[in-house]
Amino acid sequence: MDNQHVDHATPTLERCVTSYPARRGFRPGVVYPPAVADVQDSIDIHCHAHEGQQDALSLAKLASESGMLGILFKTIGAIHGEYLPELAISQVRDALNRWADEKQVRPIHCWAGYGVTMDNKPPSLEKLRMHLDSGVRGVWLPIFNHANTYNKVGGKTIWIDPAGDPDGHTAPLPWDEALRVGHYMLGDNFRLKPFYEDVVKMVADYDVALFFGHATHPEIRELAALVDKLGFKKAVIDHPFSPFVDLTIEMMKELASVGITLNFTFDELSPLLGVDPKEMQKAIREVGVEHFTLSSDAGEPLFPHSVECMRLIRGYMRAFGTNDDEIYTLSTANPAMICGLELGERSKAA
Repeated sequence: MDNQHVDHATPTLERCVTSYPARRGFRPGVVYPPAVADVQDSIDIHCHAHEGQQDALSLAKLASESGMLGILFKTIGAIHGEYLPELAISQVRDALNRWADEKQVRPIHCWAGYGVTMDNKPPSLEKLRMHLDSGVRGVWLPIFNHANTYNKVGGKTIWIDPAGDPDGHTAPLPWDEALRVGHYMLGDNFRLKPFYEDVVKMVADYDVALFFGHATHPEIRELAALVDKLGFKKAVIDHPFSPFVDLTIEMMKELASVGITLNFTFDELSPLLGVDPKEMQKAIREVGVEHFTLSSDAGEPLFPHSVECMRLIRGYMRAFGTNDDEIYTLSTANPAMICGLELGERSKAA
């Protein structure tokens, strides 16, 4: 027998390219999750529940029964075809509160997020202000239709060509092509375009969380300089070890020094991206627990539901040396600050 070692772990960049068509195309039906432990008082600040993904109300019920404090829904289903996340989450919230009264369960806080390019239509400050006035608690800069995403993993064909195959998925696009069809936040002078500078300032004025989306390193540097200048402390970088963001520990230290929060996700740990949890815990240890949050970034049927993902990512961090006080900071105290939630005595004592 040949004793030569075979490495069956596909490198992350290659696995990311092959996994995205699979994860976006796999839609066997809405997920209705059953129950979980060891997520007490946790807050998930990055959760998906749009069409074809996990059911938002079922998830909120499970999270409540499991003792979680809150979920910030980055995405949630449309209302009669319209992108109205706060209205959609208010319907979930009302139904959840009625159910919780009947069951004598503490309901979680349900918050809506808004993506400035999420509806795949031209973004505007007027739309952003409308959604901020409606009560959204988090604003995401370009994500799936960012040039960076198209360049790294491609996208669904209809996002680029409305007449294209609705089930199709492109290969990664060359940068020039990705830049032509996707969003990019810097102008020819390598500074933030005036629109995105105004977005940051408006979000800061409303004091809600700003997520950098799938920004490239040059964009991150410009965004960081602006939030530092504004003294804004609710800026967040999602999945910093993902191929979209790909930060080094030194870069994390630099960003953390101006008050930017780094949000690790179960998506990074999942088989689809395959980040080593030991490396994740090492980054938290070296940069400082006070600069991180833990979240699910789940919703797609290839993932466990978000409550289970919160259990798993907390468990992985514990397994690699994070203590209970640090877990509380990562998954309760820091996310509460991001969502603008004042913690009561029950949570402070947890």
